[in-house]
Amino acid sequence: MTELRQRVAHEPDAPPEDKESESEAKLDGETASDSESRAEPAPPPASVDDTPEVLNRALSNLSSRWKNWWVRGILTLAMIAFFFIIIYLGPMVLMIIVMCVQIKCFHEIITIGYNVYHSYDLPWFRTLSWYFLLCVNYFFYGETVTDYFFTLVQREEPLRILSKYHRFISFTLYLTGFCMFVLSLVKKHYRLQFYMFGWTHVTLLIVVTQSHLVIHNLFEGMIWFIVPISCVICNDIMAYMFGFFFGRTPLIKLSPKKTWEGFIGGFFATVVFGLLLSYVMSGYRCFVCPVEYNNDTNSFTVDCEPSDLFRLQEYNIPGVIQSVIGWKTVRMYPFQIHSVALSTFASLIGPFGGFFASGFKRAFKIKDFANTIPGHGGIMDRFDCQYLMATFVNVYIASFIRGPNPSKLIQQFLTLRPDQQLHIFNTLRSHLVDKGMLTAATEDE
Repeated sequence: MTELRQRVAHEPDAPPEDKESESEAKLDGETASDSESRAEPAPPPASVDDTPEVLNRALSNLSSRWKNWWVRGILTLAMIAFFFIIIYLGPMVLMIIVMCVQIKCFHEIITIGYNVYHSYDLPWFRTLSWYFLLCVNYFFYGETVTDYFFTLVQREEPLRILSKYHRFISFTLYLTGFCMFVLSLVKKHYRLQFYMFGWTHVTLLIVVTQSHLVIHNLFEGMIWFIVPISCVICNDIMAYMFGFFFGRTPLIKLSPKKTWEGFIGGFFATVVFGLLLSYVMSGYRCFVCPVEYNNDTNSFTVDCEPSDLFRLQEYNIPGVIQSVIGWKTVRMYPFQIHSVALSTFASLIGPFGGFFASGFKRAFKIKDFANTIPGHGGIMDRFDCQYLMATFVNVYIASFIRGPNPSKLIQQFLTLRPDQQLHIFNTLRSHLVDKGMLTAATEDE
């Protein structure tokens, strides 16, 4: 008994490692609430069935599988009709729609973070999130306006001043938000506040940055906007159709309903669809010409002389294929060749944007980002692949398509001082004489 009392008296109250970790936590300003935050957060409320009552009544006799098929199909057709309407309204309306979609996607992701940690009542979290969204949009849209509508900016004095100091103003706005975040730090919430600071910035990177690239693609010509988006939509629909009717083999654990049959069927259907859509659109100037500002009419125009990319050319067919189809040559637009690359990416790599979103939703035990569209989930559920596609298209244009833009060079040239313009003129004239494109006699005149 005496030995037992002596042993208990000499036993430490807690292991040394625990005491060290506790002291480190106190030095870091971490409290019990922070320690609890390391545990897995409670999932947001489960989504509810928000299918319109009229559809529920009309499809009440069907099984849940076929009911979901009809709901998705009807609303998909409605969304495609809406897509045609906004295309008809022109590039400026499309740009506004892209911005609205971006804001809604940002709201859905930020709301998930807020629902996960709402019980901690983080100071200024929502206010700062929307403030950073405003700052980033101001920066990106300002850069776009200055780049694509340089003449308009230089004509208006307020715009010219804003353009000149645009990056400094953008940095100042962001710095203000950064300081506000630091001032909002509360001792018992340090860890969670930095979690949500990172959450907001990753959301800005995924949503705002890539939606900005969508607008860049749009200004290159509506065909660079419509064809990639349509290929993703086609792949989504055809993969669902092939998977629904023929799917047997699971594709990936993150999305158990995805099948190899749907993945492969969607690929071939999308490539064919991309070739056909590109052929139709390449013949219309309103689709292939970039968006530019016209000084004479003081309006935005989509009119130009189509480049070689959008002019029919004759191509020789390889001998192996000739023996099958019996054709020696085929007339097609060069853009159709590029459309194969776009549709291939939309079919093989684009779905990984959806898989990424599925992994994100599984991490927080939610079915959809929101319940905005019955049968489809939130807006982000429909655009998870589109953002990845937009980045690829922008990189593709910069790498294989875009060259120096003469109109932009002339616009910048006209804003220089007279002595700078004269220097460039003399340098260019000497260069043309050396190349033999301008005679010395013409130079003397």
